[in-house]
Amino acid sequence: MANSQSLLSFAAAVPAALLSGVLTWALRPLLRRIALARPNARSSHREPTPQGAGIAVIAATLVATAAVIAFAGAAEMRIPLTVFGATLFIAAIGFADDIHSIPVVPRLSLQGAAVAAVILAAPDDLRLVASCPFWLERGLLFLAGLWFVNLVNFMDGLDLMTVTEIVPITGALVLLGWLGELPASTTVAAAALFGAMLGFAPFNRPVAKIFLGDVGSLPIGLLVGWCLLQLAGQQQFAAALLLPLYYLADATVTLARRIAKREPFWAAHRTHFYQRATDNGFSVSRVVSEVFALNILLATLAVGAVMTSSATLATLLLIAGGIATALLMHRFSRRRPSSG
Repeated sequence: MANSQSLLSFAAAVPAALLSGVLTWALRPLLRRIALARPNARSSHREPTPQGAGIAVIAATLVATAAVIAFAGAAEMRIPLTVFGATLFIAAIGFADDIHSIPVVPRLSLQGAAVAAVILAAPDDLRLVASCPFWLERGLLFLAGLWFVNLVNFMDGLDLMTVTEIVPITGALVLLGWLGELPASTTVAAAALFGAMLGFAPFNRPVAKIFLGDVGSLPIGLLVGWCLLQLAGQQQFAAALLLPLYYLADATVTLARRIAKREPFWAAHRTHFYQRATDNGFSVSRVVSEVFALNILLATLAVGAVMTSSATLATLLLIAGGIATALLMHRFSRRRPSSG
């Protein structure tokens, strides 16, 4: 089964990478005319840059996933159509927001509808804590999903940042699928997103020629959140937390600090740790390199947490990942010595 999953994963990843790259290249002139991101209070770029390459990434991911699943033809190789539909729906919301900003309340409401559809599509036997009332667990999952979708969007504010986050996460998910910890369909979807992000990466390296835009960051958050839910459903909580831990920690701590200071946390800002790093003398390449290295470590710890049969050891690996994440965030929050 592991061998067949590896073949199916490659069959999804390689075409997704090629299709994503070709579509990004083809769409860039059009997006320059209709979806130009101009520098604002949140921006790390200085020149107007087209956004919307998420169209290519999401299209490549869904096409490659659907094609491989259709080719496999196995009964267990199914992804709820609701997940595909919700991904397209939230991508459309993101694209509309990229072209003309949508007010906060209707934007969150529409995002919430997409997240709710994915949660409702989950089978009733997918439980994280059996002793928790079903309605309460689903409600908490909805809130977590809505937050995860938005934090991916919040953190997509630096060249290659989301590539350095999503590639290690999806790569680890594919490996865990080969180890039998994820359904084959989820593994294929993760492989397709892995490939699609690699296809997009050359266009987003500093200085970026194009950005993902909300049309990319929102559905990427939804798809990765759905994959992590499948992993948590296998009772692999430590791994499901370790994989996105940097994004979770940076976005959540930043939000909490802004709320504590009574700042308008919904407004554009540059107070995420990775943004403060560039203000503190770190180059963009240095920031994304260090985040990528941390994410490789977190992915390694997540695989280790899955492979161990000891809950204590899995918890220790989660703590180790938390310490590594906190150290990097602390490093980013301090002025970089000129000699370093």
